Amino acid sequence: MGIDVSKDYSSAQGLDREGTKLFYLDFPTNGEGFSRFLDRVKMHGEDLSEVVVAMESTGCYHINLFAFLCSEGIVCVVINPLLISNFARLSLRKTKTDKKDALTIAQFLLAHHRKLSHVSYSQSSQDLKDLARERESLAVMIAGLKNDVRRLLQMTFPELEHRCKLFTETMLRFLMKFPSARAIHSAKAKEIGKALIHVEGKRKRVWISAEEIIAMAKSSVAAESVAKEWILSDKIETLLYLEGKKERITEVLVEACRSTRVEELDIITSVDGISTITGSTFLAELGTFKCLVPPNMSLPLQALIRPSANRAI
Repeated sequence: MGIDVSKDYSSAQGLDREGTKLFYLDFPTNGEGFSRFLDRVKMHGEDLSEVVVAMESTGCYHINLFAFLCSEGIVCVVINPLLISNFARLSLRKTKTDKKDALTIAQFLLAHHRKLSHVSYSQSSQDLKDLARERESLAVMIAGLKNDVRRLLQMTFPELEHRCKLFTETMLRFLMKFPSARAIHSAKAKEIGKALIHVEGKRKRVWISAEEIIAMAKSSVAAESVAKEWILSDKIETLLYLEGKKERITEVLVEACRSTRVEELDIITSVDGISTITGSTFLAELGTFKCLVPPNMSLPLQALIRPSANRAI
């Protein structure tokens, strides 16, 4: 079967082994629609293990249907939309409808099912992927904020970046309190020194003295802008929050990987240069693969699969 998934409605086309059309069904993307689709499938065979379903990757819309069908014992495969698009170009019919899209997906599956593998679904594997992608999203936001901080500091205190490491926790908290040469020049030396040492009750030094920073501030060519100072301070506060969040989600990701994929994690981290974090992220994205071909058939792909362990080598 091929299913064209969308946010509110999905379209399914069933074929038999010879490619003859068995049924077509439009159903809403909700519990009632899923049950209606399952009932229609059962009308053509009670053994759901013999059913193979293909759908395109749609970001988030296909995930609930994919999980539902897997929980019913139906083999599901998610296909890159580019493969379906290239396959559709071979057809003489160029009209695009949900019904034709579902048929194209089913025909692609029928033509290529011997070459395909699929990711076996489990909530733990989906949780790992969600954590890894949220961590990646945070990393992108953090990189963007760091660029913003550098850009703003070029206007409020350009000399500082060449004399110290900006993105240590101590220096970021210092800049959140004193975001410009003007603010430093206006403050007392004792306040500057205290801000360079204390971070939430912990003593964390930076390799620059209060006297050096004050001297730089006095001779700085920075432009005076209260607005830029406020924006810089606010961006640093957001940056510190996101870095803390990334640290926490990294710990959760690694712990989740150790509890569900410990053997694979031990293997991949035995390679020089691959850390636990990198290994956990890789395994989260890799998922667990199965071959669609029955075990008694000899194909090159099966050489890459350990049927007993049910995972890719």
